Amino acid sequence: MAKKLLHKISRNEIARFVFSAGSGFLVDMSAFYVFYHFLFISKTYQIFNAAVSNYAISFSISFFMGVTVNFLLTRYVVFTESKLSPYKQFIRFISVATIGYFANLIVIELLVKKVGMQPPIARPVAALSLFFASYFVHKVFSFSLSLRHYAVRANNNKSN
Repeated sequence: MAKKLLHKISRNEIARFVFSAGSGFLVDMSAFYVFYHFLFISKTYQIFNAAVSNYAISFSISFFMGVTVNFLLTRYVVFTESKLSPYKQFIRFISVATIGYFANLIVIELLVKKVGMQPPIARPVAALSLFFASYFVHKVFSFSLSLRHYAVRANNNKSN
């Protein structure tokens, strides 16, 4: 029974994406926690001529660590049917991730400065708020897979 359920889940693209994104999320959140609590312990740091908060630095590094894990799993586990070259996939994925980075940073800043939320709480809230958009953007743009193609394929699988 459990083996059959696991097999069914492993064939589900959305479940695989949740696994991929969740793995990247765990790497990101773990690294954020370590950086924020143990490495960047001063409230601000001077980078060039700007004062940058410890949570912004922690977020910047941890985010791209999570993106790297997420890309590799998404490429090799989720969207394996993509015909794009790995280089194009990576460039597209990083482009989307960069937009996601700034969206996350804006949400974190709003949650910390306007709502008064602590950075270790604001970070996962920001990430989860942008999760669903990321699935569709990566599917269609990063890996050039049509949403219509999968809807037709899903209907064909149900009728078999």
